[in-house]
Amino acid sequence: MPSFRSLAAAATIVTGCVGIAQAGDSMIALVPGGPHPYFSAWEQAGKDAARDFGLSGADYKVPQKWELSQQNQLLESLLSQGYNGFVIFPGDPVGSVSTADELTSNSAPIVAAGGCLKDPSTASFCLGTDTGNSAYLGTKELIRVMGSGKKRILHLTGFLVDPNTQLRIDAVNQAAKEAGAEVVQVIADIDAPEPAEEKINAYLASHGADVDGIISTAWVPSVVAANALRKIGDKRIHMVGIDHDQTVLQGIKDGFLDGTMIQNPYGQGYVGAYAINKLREGCTVKADAPFKTNALTNKFIDSGTAFIDAAKVDTYVDTMRDETKKLLASFDATYLTCK
Repeated sequence: MPSFRSLAAAATIVTGCVGIAQAGDSMIALVPGGPHPYFSAWEQAGKDAARDFGLSGADYKVPQKWELSQQNQLLESLLSQGYNGFVIFPGDPVGSVSTADELTSNSAPIVAAGGCLKDPSTASFCLGTDTGNSAYLGTKELIRVMGSGKKRILHLTGFLVDPNTQLRIDAVNQAAKEAGAEVVQVIADIDAPEPAEEKINAYLASHGADVDGIISTAWVPSVVAANALRKIGDKRIHMVGIDHDQTVLQGIKDGFLDGTMIQNPYGQGYVGAYAINKLREGCTVKADAPFKTNALTNKFIDSGTAFIDAAKVDTYVDTMRDETKKLLASFDATYLTCK
């Protein structure tokens, strides 16, 4: 397989000399780690960014499988096609670092979005949900609506390879500990339909009576658990999910869920593409930019999160748009130095 450096030579033929970008020559790819509904908002975000910022393109490109090798192969191909900037959800926080280094060494800046690369890396920064804080706040909301009495919590979460998963597990445990609640079970590696259906339904069938509340910190388990509670028909078990799948939103309207923690994938794609273009135009990241720190990086920007209950469920899109507008409005002054 050709190296990134040889592919970059081919890309130069397509795009011209690598250097400070000319107006409109940013060709950006938004590449998740694999197929997943969370990232579908990146497609519209890229289209909107290309239109609003005059980009040559900002295209959503998805690996066929959730495998690091698949993502690497796709990135190689995109570089050879002339893409010169990347918004990437790392297929692996450590394993993707060398790939990021190769891309940036060929004058293709990278923003990690949705999940972070582990420092040190050449990503300009990481733009994503403060997943620990979101899981913590969601658990606090769950404990609040559970009221007095027993607080036995089932935690449903995502792939263990996802850099966010352990952050979420730790945050849920912390919130439960502070409130004197008990996390009776953590079911992980279920952010795909088949394992989620199998494990969640089996657990509720055998242990549902021992659970007072469910916190889900991944998309697919939120959907599966929402359906499971609807089938059971007993609203004794409280639940707070994550994200904005229609099944989850309808479950909130019908009283089977108490709420969901909204993330901002649209803003990650939109602002990520904007930032890549600014970097290609010659802007640099401020040395004293007020980044946050998480377990993976000290270059983290929170793209926003909010708790949505029945009173807000019909306006969740406005919530995401407001978070994006707020982030973009102060982005240059806060994070960039532009000549």
